[in-house]
Amino acid sequence: MADWLNNTSDAAREYVGESRVDEVECIIADLSGIARGKAMPASKFATQAQFYLPNSIFFQTITGDWGEAAGEEGFTEPDMVLIPDFDTTTASPWSKDLTLQVIHDAYSKSGEPIPFAPRNVLKRVVQLYNDRGWTPIVAPEMEFYLVARNLDPSQEISAMTGRSGRPAAARQAYSITAVDEFGPVIDDIYDFAEAQGFEIDGITQEGGAGQLEINLRHGDPVKLADEIFFFKRLIREAALRYDCFATFMAKPIEGEPGSAMHIHHSIISTETGQNIFSNPDESESPEFMHFIGGLQRYLPAATLVYAPYVNSYRRYVKDHAAPINLEWARDNRTTAIRVPVSGPEARRIENRLPGMDCNPYLGIAASLACGYLGMVEKITPKDEFKGDAYDSEEEIPRGVYAAMDEFAACQPLRDVLGEEFARVYEIVKKAEYDEFLQVISPWEREHLLLNV
Repeated sequence: MADWLNNTSDAAREYVGESRVDEVECIIADLSGIARGKAMPASKFATQAQFYLPNSIFFQTITGDWGEAAGEEGFTEPDMVLIPDFDTTTASPWSKDLTLQVIHDAYSKSGEPIPFAPRNVLKRVVQLYNDRGWTPIVAPEMEFYLVARNLDPSQEISAMTGRSGRPAAARQAYSITAVDEFGPVIDDIYDFAEAQGFEIDGITQEGGAGQLEINLRHGDPVKLADEIFFFKRLIREAALRYDCFATFMAKPIEGEPGSAMHIHHSIISTETGQNIFSNPDESESPEFMHFIGGLQRYLPAATLVYAPYVNSYRRYVKDHAAPINLEWARDNRTTAIRVPVSGPEARRIENRLPGMDCNPYLGIAASLACGYLGMVEKITPKDEFKGDAYDSEEEIPRGVYAAMDEFAACQPLRDVLGEEFARVYEIVKKAEYDEFLQVISPWEREHLLLNV
């Protein structure tokens, strides 16, 4: 076994066993969460401690174009230094050859973390917590659709065909029979996850046709974001084996619920190891209420991060399993901020606004940032909402441009995430929106061509 493998995870070493690694994929997430990097022979990887990529990978839009975010030096595409985090080493079990993946961190040539690299943004926010003696814990939920292959973007997305030969049906939430329809795909998801050393807390059928949810165990925010980053690829690869696509679009099918990435939050005292959301008498602590207050105040400005595309806002539809407000309540799934049923040691807060289309590093970072500001600024939340929160007023931006305005105007959130990240991110999002405006939709052709 190569010496560098001794620094990797138990799961990676177990996967390799006595075999020889053929290839290593050196990867990093761009702003959209797309894996960028290089694949190289394992023998070459073993001889180098770092490699290089241009910083322009963080200026790319989802279409592959570029935002003008290079700064005063101009678009010269200087190299960044990418250094492997060997703890992230995991298998690519779908590959023909024995292949491992390693997430890398991005630094300048002088050794400073690249401020707009998503993993660095999340690490920055986690460090702010650590500096105050807090250890943030998250538990993300991943919703996605298994859909029929779609080779023509002009055609609507449709549900995949299950093992019964019938298309997946909607409104079958929590149905075990519905989950069984996708049995072979789910079996491969489990097998791939086991090979990669990931622990799945459960898989359930959601309300949409072919919509599934995977829950992950709670833990360190950076580790969980890494797992979601890996899981998106894992799930796509499993689906492709069975003539279907896995999609993480926020709203892939008209009339069906959207796909969320709900994030559960709790915070542990670094000194005592206790959940700071609970007082010694097991009641809710001031920090618990302030975290909620921070979410209520700053989530509108963070919307651009956890709802990054024009499609993201199609998910926020009244009575369609996504919140349209900033209310909070205990055990109420109509509110944006939900307090699940739990004992005092597991007391947590669920942010139900992020979509599954967001970059997991940035979505978790933004949610943590809102709660952090609430605790630091000691923000008092509104009174707990009673009843159906869909009857309350809408309180979130209704589109990308409105979200950009909120993000641009919120200096406290920008300071926590990093001003240089905020500058680059909003330029890239503006470029994406400008690209979208150049596309004429079927709705426009249908209703405007002959009527206006």
